[in-house]
Amino acid sequence: IRHFLRAARSGNLDKALDHIKNGIDINTSNQNGLNGLHLASKEGHVKMVLGLLHAGIVLETTTKVLLTHWNTALHIAALAGQERWWLSLVTLWSQRQFPKGFSPLYMAAQENHLDVVKFLLENGANQSLPTEDGFTPLAVALQQGHENVVALLINYGTKGKVRLPALHIAARNDDTRTAAVLLQNDPNPDVLSKTGFTPLHIAAHYENLSVAQLLINRGANVNFTPKNGITPLHIASRRGNAIMVRLLLDRGAQIDAMTKDELTPLHCAARNGHVRIIDLLLDLGAPIHAKTKNGFTPLHIACKKNHMRSMDLLLKHSASLEASGLTPLHVAAFMGHLNIVKNLLHRGASPNASNVKVETPLHMASRAGHCEVALFLLQNTAQVDAKAKDDQTPLHCAARMGHKELVKLLLEHKANPDSATTAGHTPLHIAAREGHTHTSRILLDGAAQQTKMTKKGFTPLHVACKYGKVDVVELLLERGANPNAAGKNGLTPLHVAVHHNNLEVAKLLVSKGGNAHSTARNGYTPLHIAAKQNQVEVAGCLLQYGASANAESLQGVTPLHLASQEGRPDMVALLISKQANVNLGNKNGLTPLHLVAQEGHVGIADTLVKQGASVYAASRMGYTALHVACHYGNIKMVKFLLQQQAHVNSKTRVGYTPLHQAAQQGHTDIVTLLLKHGAQPNDITTNGTSPLGIAKRLGYISVIDVLKLVTEEAVSVVSKKHRMSFPETVDEILDVSEDEGRLVHSRDTNVLKCEGKDVPPYSSLAHSLLLSLSFFWCRPYSPAIPRIPCVSPETVLLEGHTPVPLPKDYDEDSLIPSSPATETSDNVSPVASPIHTGFLVSFMVDARGGSMRGSRHHGLRVIIPPRTCAAPTRITCRLVKPQKLTTPPPLVEGEGLASRIISLGPSSMQFLEPVIVEIPHFAALGRGDRELVVLRSENGSVWKEHRNRYGDEVLETILNGMDEDLESHEELEKKRIRRIISTDFPLYFAVVSRVQQESDLIGPEGGQLTSNLVPHVQAIFPETAVTKRVRLGLQAQPIPDELLTQQLGNQATFSPVVTVEPRRRKFHRPIGLRIPLPPSWRESPRDAGEGDTTSLRLLCSVIGGTAPAQWEDITGTTKLMYANNCANFTTNVSARFWLADCPRTAEAVTFANLLYRELMAVPYMAKFVIFAKMNEAREGRLRCYCMTDDKMDKTLELHENFSEVARSRDIEVMEGMPLHLECSGNLVPVRKATQQPRSFSFQAFRDNRLPVSVKVCLPLILYVFA
Repeated sequence: IRHFLRAARSGNLDKALDHIKNGIDINTSNQNGLNGLHLASKEGHVKMVLGLLHAGIVLETTTKVLLTHWNTALHIAALAGQERWWLSLVTLWSQRQFPKGFSPLYMAAQENHLDVVKFLLENGANQSLPTEDGFTPLAVALQQGHENVVALLINYGTKGKVRLPALHIAARNDDTRTAAVLLQNDPNPDVLSKTGFTPLHIAAHYENLSVAQLLINRGANVNFTPKNGITPLHIASRRGNAIMVRLLLDRGAQIDAMTKDELTPLHCAARNGHVRIIDLLLDLGAPIHAKTKNGFTPLHIACKKNHMRSMDLLLKHSASLEASGLTPLHVAAFMGHLNIVKNLLHRGASPNASNVKVETPLHMASRAGHCEVALFLLQNTAQVDAKAKDDQTPLHCAARMGHKELVKLLLEHKANPDSATTAGHTPLHIAAREGHTHTSRILLDGAAQQTKMTKKGFTPLHVACKYGKVDVVELLLERGANPNAAGKNGLTPLHVAVHHNNLEVAKLLVSKGGNAHSTARNGYTPLHIAAKQNQVEVAGCLLQYGASANAESLQGVTPLHLASQEGRPDMVALLISKQANVNLGNKNGLTPLHLVAQEGHVGIADTLVKQGASVYAASRMGYTALHVACHYGNIKMVKFLLQQQAHVNSKTRVGYTPLHQAAQQGHTDIVTLLLKHGAQPNDITTNGTSPLGIAKRLGYISVIDVLKLVTEEAVSVVSKKHRMSFPETVDEILDVSEDEGRLVHSRDTNVLKCEGKDVPPYSSLAHSLLLSLSFFWCRPYSPAIPRIPCVSPETVLLEGHTPVPLPKDYDEDSLIPSSPATETSDNVSPVASPIHTGFLVSFMVDARGGSMRGSRHHGLRVIIPPRTCAAPTRITCRLVKPQKLTTPPPLVEGEGLASRIISLGPSSMQFLEPVIVEIPHFAALGRGDRELVVLRSENGSVWKEHRNRYGDEVLETILNGMDEDLESHEELEKKRIRRIISTDFPLYFAVVSRVQQESDLIGPEGGQLTSNLVPHVQAIFPETAVTKRVRLGLQAQPIPDELLTQQLGNQATFSPVVTVEPRRRKFHRPIGLRIPLPPSWRESPRDAGEGDTTSLRLLCSVIGGTAPAQWEDITGTTKLMYANNCANFTTNVSARFWLADCPRTAEAVTFANLLYRELMAVPYMAKFVIFAKMNEAREGRLRCYCMTDDKMDKTLELHENFSEVARSRDIEVMEGMPLHLECSGNLVPVRKATQQPRSFSFQAFRDNRLPVSVKVCLPLILYVFA
């Protein structure tokens, strides 16, 4: 017997079965009554238990010692917590009554075996079964203080997956006995749940007075406020339990307590229409005029929720009808609550009261489309043509939203169909813009005029064409609209449709009589616009309807000029197939090949030459395509033209050869190439200057090194005065923008702008100028057509003693000619090893190390600590323009280069110890949501993030005793300098500004990322979501309130933009994302619907890499879970996500695109400098120059005899955003804004100039200020 029981206890099934076969009694037990099943159950031997059960052991056998408990094998397993074989016993053991009530569930609860309790409950165990002493499993768990078991027993069987602490569950169930025991074990009555609520909050919510009294008696804080500021009194008021409210107030609850959104208990009661609570609170002194963050009083909320009795009671207690800028009548009208509107008007509310936007209740009702409310307001003296802040009438609001019946109603009440806003938009303009065909028809039937123009000169037909509303265009044409009506700058509807690439609209216009030959004020036909914007299908349609491929603008520019300049091969081929003349020049003789040479489009040049374009054609000033290519440094184009037998020694009217042009611009590689093809280095210009003389005059060391070897010294004359030669350029602008009262802009095409012919020698300003210049942002709805180059020569006379000018394409900070000659030219002797010095391009360093600062750029420093180089080494350091690289850094939206790219050498060199590189940058950190990262490239084609492995605390160790001052991280931030620590040199370093991003290595074990900028944003990666360790990032970009208000007003609110990087990565298991809800949704969720019925929209953009985001609405396919003012959901792919609270759900994506475009602009720090020059006594020229890393003394203006008259401090400007110049006082522009642009788009590290001709009205001695 003893051996059998030992085998059962040890789990040796084979040995136990052998004993049974040999005749041992399977039910035999030891002196304590424990048989083999008891012992195997206690030790958890699953196979032994199953074997004994199948062999016929009696399951009900009880022990002998603990007779009072009658322990079976299941009891013993429950006591021991053995869970591995419960299922076996439970399936063999049916429900039965246990002696004296000591069930296995009781035993497991007593011993705190949570998993056993859960398993038994799931398999039908009865937790209500008491012992003969009246104790249930819950009672023994409470007595033993097993809180987790207590919570499970209390909560088991309730709906949902609530995870509340035991005291909260007792409060919810109004179980005072359980609550009392729990408080006896833990006397803290204010224990918090995961959502931040106390048990008293729960009791108030479920209206459980007994537990509430117990909690308060035990010291619960009646004014406890979690993060959102909601007190128990707020909850009781919202639930409408008067006795609970009275209890809380009697125990000291603050009647005027406010939530995070400044709601009082009275607001909560009014929102849910609890009249008794409102009456009680008001009797006890609740503040009736308290306002929420958005200015709503309790009366506003009662009106919004259509609670008539609540409104009556509030008015009875003297609630203000005119509270804040938005009266209760406005709210009720917007919500469409007719009874509330009637009651308010009956009580004296004004039907013409204005809100902060000067809108009346009729405006609100019209916008929301509530006809009955609007009719009642009109019947009660509401002004039908009341004007809001921007002169919008209720008819404008109804037309914008497409509310047909309301438009009819307003017209029937004599609304003016031609009332114009401050921007000149009539209701018909608005309806046409929104594409509301039926609304437009009703307006036309109501005598709305089609000929009305906005202040920008657009008819309703122009507007419909701009936005591609085909049905509206067709309707307007049927009603007699002129398809050739000339609007702003002579633009016809066809011009506008083509500019915005609306093919169907263009087809409709030309089929209805639209003239494909019509010209704008500058002579542009629709085909010019299509050619410039590469709209091949539109161009084909225009050509099919007779448009001329050789149509010329006022300056002689043809569509082929524009297509060639933009590098559009398909468009060029189409135009040539339609007999476009490849040799046709403009007024200054520029052919398409000249423009192609300027831009460097070799493929287009090859097409033009094959079609007969002459490489010998010269402009009016004598510039050939080869001159232009040499000037702009396009070496591939130079090679191509030379292969086509272009004259290498052709001269301009002032005697410049292509070699002169290349030498003037400092293009060493092109100089070398021209010499190889027979260029004459001894040719001189009309003023006797050779290419070598120009290079010496301008200080191009590498060009001098190449030319001095082939130039006769006698010819190398440097005249005291040197005329710089520039190819002609064009200044044509066509503005096709149209918006409601907003300024428009033209994009800067970075073409060298020339003001006229020879500039006279320097002369001082005859008079000081009064400059009142203001720069302000303009956020246009649609961009204007970029300017087009034109060709007028400019030669600038420079005095011999003036500073050396730098041409446009020469990067003076690059310190870098690109020919092999520059690799040996240096300003430091190779035998010297300075410890502290400056450098131009390179320096020598040996075992002593060195600290070298850039001579031409303040803040650039390279530190090579001692004993870092294994041998004497030449360190090179160059700043490179991104456009010079074959593969620039891959920047996504919202990212931008913070400085020029730095090239270091020797590339791939490994140092013995870390070295330090400090690079100045010009990035602004915006609203604190941006950061700087460093990218590195080993070969110029692949870029990756450089991670500093060394912190500031090891800098002294890195310096290795070197006497060099290193500033702290905070000081570097103030000076805008980025420090890089590395043990090797890649080919390139790039400093990039981007939105803050948290990243980490995530492996198969899973992980979590939380945004530091927006802590509520979180990404959870479950196990096996990825199969190997990869670096994943999380970005959260908040939406500034001022930007949202400026762009969308109160039409929608948005959460932060959340991105999981890298995008388009698929996960093996869905990852979890948490995003804060939009503010308006947190304050007042509009509905509880799903899919298309909810105003809360989840937007997603899966596009990755450098491609622009494409937002889609995925609300209907993604389930959202709400908790803690956040939305939670899962996704299988990394992407950008965005929550929008947009009542007009169909426009959520449109609003998102509009806001996103502004949000992604990269901020920089720049200076504005104003230069001035007088031409006559009272007429002069201004040049506004926006600088990033440019040098003031290197600007072209200082060498054209301009004087600096104003300079700003560092100002934050946004990449790609337009800047506008405004003159005031006695300063008047000579030409109109339509003839000469007064705005330019800021582009970092490029020339940002705006020339303006001005006239001084009064010949007074005035002062200069900015």
